[in-house]
Amino acid sequence: MLPGAPDPPGWRRRWGRQPGPGLWCPSLLLLLAVLLGCIEAQTGPGSGGEPELNVYMSEEEVRRLIGLDAELYYIRNDIINHRALSFNLIIPTETSSLHFSWHSKSKVEYKLGFHVDNPLAMDMPQTNISLQGDVPRSLSVFRVDLFCSGKMETEIMLVMQLNITISSAKNITVLNFKRRKMCYRIDPVNVAPTTSTRVFYISVGVCCAVIFLVAIILAVLHLHSMKRVELDDSMSDSGSSQGLSQPSTQTTQYLRADTPNNATPVTSYPTLRIEKNDLKSVTLQEAKAKVKDIAISRERVTLKDVLQEGTFGRIFHGILVDEKDPSKEKPMFVKTVKDQASEAQITMMLTESCKLRGLHHRNLLPIGHVCIEDGEKPMVLLPFMNWGNLKLFLRQCKLVEANNPQAISQQDLVHMAIQIACGMSYLARREVIHKDLAARNCVIDESLQVKITDNALSRDLFPMDYHCLGDNENRPVRWMSLESLVNKEFSSAGDVVGP
Repeated sequence: MLPGAPDPPGWRRRWGRQPGPGLWCPSLLLLLAVLLGCIEAQTGPGSGGEPELNVYMSEEEVRRLIGLDAELYYIRNDIINHRALSFNLIIPTETSSLHFSWHSKSKVEYKLGFHVDNPLAMDMPQTNISLQGDVPRSLSVFRVDLFCSGKMETEIMLVMQLNITISSAKNITVLNFKRRKMCYRIDPVNVAPTTSTRVFYISVGVCCAVIFLVAIILAVLHLHSMKRVELDDSMSDSGSSQGLSQPSTQTTQYLRADTPNNATPVTSYPTLRIEKNDLKSVTLQEAKAKVKDIAISRERVTLKDVLQEGTFGRIFHGILVDEKDPSKEKPMFVKTVKDQASEAQITMMLTESCKLRGLHHRNLLPIGHVCIEDGEKPMVLLPFMNWGNLKLFLRQCKLVEANNPQAISQQDLVHMAIQIACGMSYLARREVIHKDLAARNCVIDESLQVKITDNALSRDLFPMDYHCLGDNENRPVRWMSLESLVNKEFSSAGDVVGP
């Protein structure tokens, strides 16, 4: 074809597209080999129904290697295309495998071998078929893998030898497929970042897994501790003074061990929470109705010594007789009022006595029973603690006099504070606001167990601790938080800010 002449008819229809400039020489040689092979196939002698062996590269494989849309036959109907075999095909660097199509109508044996001129630059080729066997009777494709070692940069000369043996003729035909491929050296430094990155991601994954497991363990431990706290809170503290350490002036440990819980459950009553504004609106009949379920007969209560006395209120040491067995008696605190007490003062005593009702903790002393019979002054009964009011007890104690049986040490004071803190922590979890936490509203027994009680009658029994701010309501100003004084906002945090 002359330069500049138009394409002959059928060129594009037959070949699909023109090869690029860089492939003209090898493409023309390959095209020539294909054409001559076709001529030989048409003019060569037939085999008269003999094996009819075909070995070739499909159109897709030729297009992938050199960009031509044509099949490249090496053997076509038993005719060998020597020009195609003599062509040394260049394999692109990025290509790592070759595909050959073949089939035979009768039995044809083969033996496959490879030769590489520089084994250091290229590994020995591998194939997906056995190196010796029979040519398949149906059309099949086998693959030859060509992998550079990456150790050096050079052009590799590769020969694939295919020995064909026709059983009927007992002759061996040797076919040598020549290929060239450029191999390049791979710098190990370039591989290092990939390995380092992989190690980094693995390390991050392991760290995340460890953190996740630690978080799960901590969550399980937290839930377990919360369940133990709930179990402790649900246990009654009646008679739980057993097991407490006795007070001593010689201490070897600064903090006491915590008081063990009593495992005897007590019937729970709904908590009566009354805010300041509600106290003025509650009537005496309403207050009595709310404590009717814990009311007992006045005949079961015997009053003994007067422990504290105020303007209109008194606290007695009383005895409660068991309802079923009169021989059994139980000491009690008995809060009551004098004859001159007003209805509002009686109502306030009943309502404030119910502040801790229904709560069960080893450091709380809630109301036990009431006597609200008509014609009698109401009485509020609480379990008895031998050493009585904590504020009065602390006044009588002398820290430096060891001969005094009621002398306490710094360790004892710390132990008392811890018990009060435990009781207030329980109230905070139950969302109960005390509003008047102080030593005057705590009681203590001979084993130094401290319990928080309500503030009923405290205004009357400790008048110096309360002050009126002009609204006709006495408050413990010294022990109140700023927001409680200014905005009348009460919270669990405000309960502990003063003490």
